[in-house]
Order: sequence, then structure tokens, then C-alpha cells
Amino acid sequence: MGSLFRSEEMTLCQLFLQSEAAYACVSELGELGLVQFRDLNPDVNAFQRKFVNEVRRCDEMERKLRYLEKEIKKDGIPMLDTGESPEAPQPREMIDLEATFEKLENELREVNQNAEALKRNFLELTELKHILRKTQVFFDEAAVAGNVPNIMSRNRYLQMADSHREEEQVNLLGEEGIRAGGAGAQGQNLKLGFVAGVILRERLPAFERMLWRACRGNVFLRQAMIESPLEDPSTGDKVYKSVFIIFFQGDQLKTRVKKICEGFRATLYPCPEAPTDRREMAMGVMTRIEDLNTVLGQTQDHRHRVLVAAAKNLKNWFVKVRKIKAIYHTLNLFNLDVTQKCLIAECWVPLLDIETIQIALRRGTERSGSSVPPILNRMETFEDPPTYNRTNKFTSAFQALINAYGVASYREMNPAPYTIITFPFLFAVMFGDLGHGAIMALFGLWMVLKEKPLAAKKTDNEIWNIFFGGRYIIFLMGVFSMYTGFVYNDIFSKSLNVFGSAWSINYNTSTVMENKALQLDPGSKDYSGTPYPIGLDPVWQVAENKIIFLNAYKMKISIIFGVIHMLFGVFVGLFNHRYFKNKLAIYCEFIPQVIFLVFLFFYMTLMMFMKWTKYSADSEDVRFSAGCAPSILITFINMVLFKAPEKGVECSPFMFAGQEGLQKFLVIIALLCVPWMLLAKPIMIMRSRKEAAHQPMVPYSNENGDAETGLNQQNATQGGAAVQQGAGGGGHGHDNEEMSEIFIHQGIHTIEYVLGSVSHTASYLRLWALSLAHAQLAEVLWNMVLKNGLQQGGWIGGIALWAIFGFWAVLTVGILVLMEGLSAFLHTLRLHWVEFQSKFYAGLGYAFQPFSFEVILETGSSSTEE
Repeated sequence: MGSLFRSEEMTLCQLFLQSEAAYACVSELGELGLVQFRDLNPDVNAFQRKFVNEVRRCDEMERKLRYLEKEIKKDGIPMLDTGESPEAPQPREMIDLEATFEKLENELREVNQNAEALKRNFLELTELKHILRKTQVFFDEAAVAGNVPNIMSRNRYLQMADSHREEEQVNLLGEEGIRAGGAGAQGQNLKLGFVAGVILRERLPAFERMLWRACRGNVFLRQAMIESPLEDPSTGDKVYKSVFIIFFQGDQLKTRVKKICEGFRATLYPCPEAPTDRREMAMGVMTRIEDLNTVLGQTQDHRHRVLVAAAKNLKNWFVKVRKIKAIYHTLNLFNLDVTQKCLIAECWVPLLDIETIQIALRRGTERSGSSVPPILNRMETFEDPPTYNRTNKFTSAFQALINAYGVASYREMNPAPYTIITFPFLFAVMFGDLGHGAIMALFGLWMVLKEKPLAAKKTDNEIWNIFFGGRYIIFLMGVFSMYTGFVYNDIFSKSLNVFGSAWSINYNTSTVMENKALQLDPGSKDYSGTPYPIGLDPVWQVAENKIIFLNAYKMKISIIFGVIHMLFGVFVGLFNHRYFKNKLAIYCEFIPQVIFLVFLFFYMTLMMFMKWTKYSADSEDVRFSAGCAPSILITFINMVLFKAPEKGVECSPFMFAGQEGLQKFLVIIALLCVPWMLLAKPIMIMRSRKEAAHQPMVPYSNENGDAETGLNQQNATQGGAAVQQGAGGGGHGHDNEEMSEIFIHQGIHTIEYVLGSVSHTASYLRLWALSLAHAQLAEVLWNMVLKNGLQQGGWIGGIALWAIFGFWAVLTVGILVLMEGLSAFLHTLRLHWVEFQSKFYAGLGYAFQPFSFEVILETGSSSTEE
């Protein structure tokens, strides 16, 4: 938990591994997930590194596994996932894995090719079967009619005759007729040919138009739909086709028709002329189809058995291959020593985990059978170490919110632990409703209780993954919203009268309900004398001046929470200055910032509490009655402008004696803090540089150890980057910076803080604005929707109430919980990122990204699913 407040102390280490033990040691470090390796070969091409061939072999194995996975999913076979993560196999086991995957892929491809060939043959036979059936119907129709001219119009034959200059032959054809079953016609010199085939149904209209235009109407087309869909052997999709037969005359038209059929990808089949031949062919086709069905069934059974056997081990195979690939990728980051027998690596490790890492290295050495132990040496460096905050499933979501703004600088104070409380609370101030908060809390609680089965589903729905990842945030936001809703006494725009209202009147019901001009004085002695114990009195729900009262109440608590939140952020910055021993920042930044914020804005919040406690409606003293209560905003403006307030006859503009002098003193001191913040730090840096320039050189001495070496050792003890720590976490960090730049930067920071104190304080008014908007939307939804269902009686009213309640519930969840909840979430996020974290958080670091099999496997599985 300590690293949650401040990132882990990191150190840079050098690692020496024997070549035969390097694989096993890196495997153990990957299981541990606590080491971030550096690339020692940044200028070497990826294809020129030592283990590039092993990486390519892993890529090939992964490709084969993806092919197997695709085939398994195509058949809908469930893949066994035990949730276990097998260890990375030894390098010698890669050969066995490659042989297994090669055998499976070849066997599956051969089965698929055979199945595709059989399916294509089956499709051709099926299409031929339909052609023989449909064309038989065409020829039968022609036989009943007697001749082809009864089917084809005489004009069509005249057009044909005009094209071929054969008018006499057509007349003779019309007189004597043509037998429909033959491929030719019973005329003196006229002979009609035909082709039969199958075409996709959607291509048929265009196919018919092209035949008409290309052949100039000298062909006759008959078509019939195949009712049942056919399976495409290449893709497996179901397609709808139609049978067609085309009659034509002459070889020239025959060539043209076949080219058109080829262009439209129509499949032509031989069709015998004689009916007996067609019947014999149809019987042979049916016999072959039955045989093919038997062979296809056996082929599919064999394919299914192969895939079922592969599905049992596929997940484990993926894990093993990805671990092997990750290990060799990591080994490519290492350097070879001169003897080519030792690998050298550099890595960032948490200081507290060095012993754990050494144990893992020894375990890897024992697994490999090497007799030379690995060597892990700490190094001295001035580089910025990575930022590492240990998190669990509860704190990780809050840490992700912080890292989305910027990763903390090394050893900088982490806002995440404070955000765990302040984030859901500020959200609840805007979202305060007992009913809506309960819906959100129950949804979050459901995800928390069912997190194991829900996490096991591993869906690729991005919205669901965001909700599930923030389940603890949602649960806390709902619980805090229930609390603030109880304080506001607001549940679905209605109130709960738990303790009994403290308001009472002496009028009877008829007087109150009938007299519209009657006004009730809250200052009278008609109330019970004891205020409502917790939160708002439920009588405010029916009061005409409810909005006026809630405006004043919620606006004041928004300012109070905002000033306290910002002041807390400034004090968190003090911990940064103290940790990095930056006294200059404490005296020249922290102290004037606190004085400026306290003397102006915290004083304003104190006046709010004084106004609440000192002025009341039932005060006997006129000076402290509700009418004499001064406006906090007007008082604050007059205070800053040194403007004297207008003095009334009975009411005093001041809350206490000496207030005017005290306010002038506070403003003057606060204004003096501006040049203090602006000039003090640059002047102190300039003086220290002049003093350092006049100091004599320190003589070199080895009496008790080298002074420079001792400094470096001290830096290493503090994490290996003392100078950079100061720069990243709010230290000096101005050794190489020009004085003009220092003055400019300090001026920017001063202006940002002074103006930001005003704008940030006003920004917290969004707590008030969104709270009122949420309450008004809930009230409008109740009055315009659900209230109408409650006003009707009888069984018709029950049915109407059921329908109206469903509509109201959908609008409540969709608008008030989801949309309003998202709006309040984004505003809360802004208050933390800008108003709170800007007071102390630099966020200029980079995240610690250790070599971890767990992270690699999660990333690999998500990319595979996509």
C-alpha cells in the first residue's frame, strides 16, 4: 500500500547470463513480471539480431494455430480453456511443437481440399440433376404444343430469317414444324441447336438482356428457378441459382452464346437430345450423388475428429508459443560479450524485489542445468527511472484515471489514494439522489460479485469492458450518491419523511389549501423547535421557494468543498518538496500559495459558516435576523476592491467587530504573496549561482573514499537518479537553465496559480449546477410521465400505470442514470485533473512496463479475438 502513495523505488541493474541458461532465466522473469529490460541494440535491424530465426519459427507456429482456430470456430467446436497458464517449453520442445502443428495443418488442408473437390463434384451433379428435370419440362411442353413455332412467335422467326437471309426456310419451318425433343429441327435446311446450364439467380435479368442485344433477338431462352439453395464449395455460403436453356441457329450464334455464358459465369452442362438418354443420365446422376453423400459424410467425420482433438490443446498451444516468442524477443534486446558465451542485459527493477528476482534467476539456472550462476549488479545512472505503483483489482481502476492524465514523475506523490474517496464523493454531490444512486450501486455490486464469471467471458465489447473495468468506481459512486441523496432528502424527485418534519402550522387544512395568498413565515414560533436530524426537512419538497433555498445551500457547499479540495492539493505538494529536500520550493512557492489561498478563499468559506450560525429567521435581535444577513459574494468583492459597504440603519454590513480592518490586512498580505511567488525563487537561484562561482575547488581526496564516488553511491541508494528525481518531482532541476528562462517560467507559474485560484474556485460551482439540473430533470420526469399514470383508477388505470411506469423507468435509467451519470463523471474527472492535481502533480514520468507473460497473453488473446 506504501507504493500507492508514492511510486516504488527503482534501480538499474546489469544482468549477466550464461547462453545455455538465458532462456530459462528469462522465462522465470516473465512469470514473475517485475523486470523491465532495456534495448542494448537500438541501432541493430530487427532482421539482423541473434534470435531472429527463432522468432520467425514462432510466427510460423502462431500462423498455423490461427488457421486451426479459424477452422475450429467455423465448425462451432468449443475450445477447452482451463484458465491455467503452462510454463514456457524448453527450446528443444519447439521441434516437437512444430512437427505437431505441421502434421495437423497438412492433414486439415488435405481434408479440406478433398472435401472441397467432393463438394464441387456434388454441386455439379446436383446442378445437372436439376437441368435434366427442368429441361424435360421444357421439351414436354414443346411436345404437347406440337412444334417450336407454337412456343416461339412467328415474328421471332422472321427476325431470324432476316438476319440469315433464310426466309424460305423459315416459312417451310412454320408449315412443317420442328420436333421439340431434338437438337435439330425437321426442316429442309434449318437446324436449331441449344445449350443448357445454371446461373446465379441475381445475374439472370442482365444475362437475358445481354443475350437479346448481342444476338439481336435471334435466340430463344427458357429458365426455371431451383427452389432449394445450393452450397458454394469454396466459401460454404448458400446461393440461389436458376436453370436455363437457349435455342439458337448456326455455329456463329452458338459461339456467341457460349461466350456470353462464360462472361456471366454460367455453368453449361451436356443435355442429351433423346428423352431416353436423359432418363438414363438422370439415373446415373442420382446414383453418383448418393455415393458422394456417403463419402462426404465420412470426410466431415474425419475433419470433425481432427478439430475436436486440436481444440482440447489449442489454448495451451497458443500460450506456449506466445511465451516462447516473447522470450526470444526479449533475448534480442541483450548483448553478447566478447567470448560469445555470456549474454548481458540491463533492466529496471523495484528495489524491494531484487531478492525475489535473484531467486527466480537461480531457479532458471537450475532448470537449464547450468553450473554458472547469474550475476545481478546494481548500476549508477542519472536517467529517470520508470514509475511503478503496485495496484490490485480495486485500486487499478483509480490508478488508470490518474495515468490517463499523465504518469507520475518518479517518486512523486500519487493522487490515486486520495481519489478513491474524493472522486466518488464529488460525483455524488452532483448526482445526489437516493433512488438513482441505488440503481448505480446495485449495478456495480452485481459486477463485483460476479466478476470471475464475467471476466472469464472475455468479450470484445468496448463499452462493456469499460464498465466492467470500473466496477468498483461505479459501486462507490452509487453508494456515495445514496448518502448525498439521503442528505438532500431526494429519491426520484420525492422526499422521505423518516424522522417527521420539524415544520408545523396553526392553520387548518381548508385555510391552507383554499387561501392562495397565505404566506407562512419560517421565523414564526409555529415549528416544533427541533430541526430535522439529518439532511433537508421533507417539507421543502412542497415549498414554493425550494429552488431559491437549494440554490443558496448547494452553491455554498460547492465553494466550501472546492476550497478545501484545492487547499489539500497544495499541502500534498509539501510532501513532494520535503521528500526531494527542495527547501527553496517550500519557502518560495508553498508558503505564499497557502497564504494566498487561505487569506482570500478560505476566509470566504469561514464567512459562510459564520453566516449560517449567526443569522437566523427566529433571531430576536434585528441585526442578526434573516433580512440583515449580508451577501457573501458582495462582501468578498468589496473586500478585494477595498470598497466600503453600504451601511444600513438597523443592519450592519459586517459580521463581527474589526472585520473591515481584518479584511484589508488579509488582502494586502495575499497581494504581497504574488511578488513573493514571482521573484523570490529566481533571485535565490541567481544568488546561489554567484556564490558557487566564487567558491574554491574542493581538493581530490581518497582518504575516506572518493567524494564523487560517495555522492554517486548516495544517489544510487536513493534510487539511482537523485538529480533527475528533483527535476521530475518538483526539485531544483535548473542547473542548465538560463536565468531568463527561469524568470519566464516562474512568471507563468505565478500567473497560472493566482488566476487559477479564482477560476478553479468558480469551477467548483459545477457541483451546484449539475446537482440542481439533475434534481429538476427528475422532477420534470415524475410530473410529466409517472404522475399521469397515478391519477387514473380502476383496472384501466392499472394497465396504464404499468405501461407508463415502464416508459418512466426506461427514461430514468437512460437519461438520469446513464447520461446524467456520464456527465457528472466527466465533470468530476475535470475537477481532479485540473483543479486538484495542478496544485502538486507534474505527471511527466513514464510507466514501468515489465516483461510479463500475463500482460503479453492478455494482449495476444484480445488481438486474436478481434
